[in-house]
Amino acid sequence: MNSVCARFAIGLFLSLAGMAPLHAAEHEACKVIRMSDPGWTDITATNAVASVLLEALGYEPDIKTLSVPIGYESMKNGDIDVFLGNWMPAQSAFVEDLKKADAVEIVNRNLEGAKFTLAVPSYVAERGIKDFSDLQKYGEEFERLIYGIEAGAPANASIEKMIEANDFGLGDWQLVASSEQGMLSQVDRAAAKKGYIVFLAWAPHPMNNRFDITYLSGGDVYFGPNYGGAEVYTLARTGWPKMCPNGATLFKNLTFDIAMENMLMGKILEGEEPKEAAAAWLNENPQSLEKWLAGVTTFDGGPGLASVKASLGL
Repeated sequence: MNSVCARFAIGLFLSLAGMAPLHAAEHEACKVIRMSDPGWTDITATNAVASVLLEALGYEPDIKTLSVPIGYESMKNGDIDVFLGNWMPAQSAFVEDLKKADAVEIVNRNLEGAKFTLAVPSYVAERGIKDFSDLQKYGEEFERLIYGIEAGAPANASIEKMIEANDFGLGDWQLVASSEQGMLSQVDRAAAKKGYIVFLAWAPHPMNNRFDITYLSGGDVYFGPNYGGAEVYTLARTGWPKMCPNGATLFKNLTFDIAMENMLMGKILEGEEPKEAAAAWLNENPQSLEKWLAGVTTFDGGPGLASVKASLGL
């Protein structure tokens, strides 16, 4: 009888072990993951991809729309956990400040091959404006205006420094701060009448497909070499990766490419809901899931890849 009972007990244990989670569940404080979005379509797109994955894993992403300075201050205050939009070197000053305060950790580099500097429509470039130094000769045509993005953005600050220093003879020019969409609406209006306009442009962004644009050379001091060549990093508030190692593993794995972001951003700008666009892309590109979900479980410790595939209907 004792032998029968022992065999039953062992069988029951193994059966229950097979039903147990792959790993211990994540700390309850990790269930809600607070992320920031400065209102840029590229970050809206990558946040949407992360959100679809996180929800399928049992997390609750909470995305807050915050300007770059406010978003970083919120990380310093512990109100934001993760930011997917640290453009470098454009945001170097912010990051150095946060590092001095021991407020952030670099999780990974999520994008290479990006760029960010001033540009003009190519029909304007054909009139002789191909470098920052060419702008001042055509001041009246441009109405001495440079169109930027939202107030407080690091790129706007670079333009303001350039104007204050009277570099390239632009001391009497003005920066027009606007939303990304407001700026692109101005480009649309100018292009419709082949007018002069100079504005902030970057890749990835569907503007590169929507407009025929020429990036201006000569702005290395303010935007960096190679037309503001940039890399984008994922940051977490200090201590969050250690507290939430499973969620942190997902963010360490998440990397993107220019073509992917261009497509997703285009769908969003056409009016598609960001998470719907992200889910559709994931359904069409399921090969990305294995890399992104390597070593990642659900919030409760179950199989991550299987859960995400089931959620997407794959």
